[in-house]
Amino acid sequence: MSCKFSIKTFDELTSVDLYHILKARSQVFVVEQHCAYQDMDEVDFDCLHLVAHQNEALIGYCRIIPPQYNSLTSRTIGASAASAMPAIGRVLVLPEHRGNGLARQIMTQAIKYCRKKFGKKPIIISAQSYLIKFYESLGFITDGEGYLEDGIEHVTMVLNLKKKLKVKSQGSESPIVTKVLYGLLLLLAALFLAGVLYLVI
Repeated sequence: MSCKFSIKTFDELTSVDLYHILKARSQVFVVEQHCAYQDMDEVDFDCLHLVAHQNEALIGYCRIIPPQYNSLTSRTIGASAASAMPAIGRVLVLPEHRGNGLARQIMTQAIKYCRKKFGKKPIIISAQSYLIKFYESLGFITDGEGYLEDGIEHVTMVLNLKKKLKVKSQGSESPIVTKVLYGLLLLLAALFLAGVLYLVI
């Protein structure tokens, strides 16, 4: 699905932007999920708001919580380390735009922005349990057991950095292989010289 993405601080949002964001969040998280909870919170002021647009209309959204405002905790990493990492939340795609890979695009954009803005830190989310497989496909891993949040089963998930594997030198592992390759190289060089001499004479 082709769409445009914008990312703004709370202060950069226009009143129209804010209206459409809050309307979409209410539509998905309150009405559709039959969950009466306080969606608007003080965290919104400090978040980055990523919006997916199609023909100027909001079709998807998420918010990025900077590390210093993140209240999610990790059982395996520890509370202090978890609060030092960014979080992604309120991920939504409006019903008529689902099934086209838009949620993956939104998350990919959010992850890229987190890497660019906050460096090489793990990213933490509070995922609704039915979406575990989706988030796992993006590289997130479950962190602890499930829990109820506003009557809906959630699980904490973390996206860690992928560690580069160090490739050991084959020369140090297998001197025999190195000697064989060196011998072949000498043989090819000798054949090349013999061919040049044959053409000259």
